[in-house]
Amino acid sequence: MGDDPCNLEQARSRDVERGRLLEYFTIVWNLLEALVSLIAGIFSGSISLIGFGIDSLVETSSGAVLLWRLRAGEQGEKRERTALRLVGASFWALAAYVAYEAIRTLVTGEAPGSSYLGITVAVLSLIVMPLLARAKRRVARRLNSAALVADSRQTDLCACLSGILLGGLTLNAALGWWWADPVAALLMVPIIGREGLNAMRGRHCDSCCPA
Repeated sequence: MGDDPCNLEQARSRDVERGRLLEYFTIVWNLLEALVSLIAGIFSGSISLIGFGIDSLVETSSGAVLLWRLRAGEQGEKRERTALRLVGASFWALAAYVAYEAIRTLVTGEAPGSSYLGITVAVLSLIVMPLLARAKRRVARRLNSAALVADSRQTDLCACLSGILLGGLTLNAALGWWWADPVAALLMVPIIGREGLNAMRGRHCDSCCPA
């Protein structure tokens, strides 16, 4: 005998709710991550931290668009495309800002201060983001949801940026290599730019950071 259709529908409803809860958690986490990173970055003068914080803020907008799209149904498709183009433009503007500030810092030799708060944020992000991405993929497989799979890739991207950020901040704090911070920021630029390109095309970045 086949599975009970009622049980299948209940299981799907539970998975849909799990998916929504994961998206809500992602949005709240990114908002907190952005707030702490921006505060730490401004006080320490770290361009990589500021760039990471703004990226988290833009990713929050992208995640909100996806969540709204899942709730809006087919009527939301046109608005989704417009919203994602705006998100993509924001990523490009961020990439240009980070590149300019990083190059300016390297040229002028303006050394940022150490930021142990920033290091803590990067470490926590490296722990949380891969676990969150894995949870999204589990739900996505059960729902056969390409959108949720794509969003899990963007969560992986956040972990990738966290690793770059952690490297720059740690080298600066431990060895006094002030130039590691702007170099880390420059390494973020092509990843952020690629993310913007994929948003403009209406999809999340799925291969920005090597596995």
